Amino acid sequence: MFKDLNPILHSQLRLAIISILIGVREAEFTYLREKTNATAGNLSVQINKLKEAGYIDIAKQFKDNYPQTVCRITAQGVAAFEEYVKDLRSYLEIKK
Repeated sequence: MFKDLNPILHSQLRLAIISILIGVREAEFTYLREKTNATAGNLSVQINKLKEAGYIDIAKQFKDNYPQTVCRITAQGVAAFEEYVKDLRSYLEIKK
């Protein structure tokens, strides 16, 4: 039987954000925007959804007098991603 896929991670942009953060653990907003090719507004909305789910933490700070937003994946985010990948693999397995 197929498992339900996590609706938070099943969005293309949110999955891309989490996938990037799995590899680097934390990234600046501008880095995520460049890597995902998303608009700043859309990226901001999707980052906030991930934060509300507890999958990432957001730190706002200043660097050289410019605002900087840093996103960090949480342990809950790592676990959710691993579960999502496991559930997705169940769709790919051919059972005889």
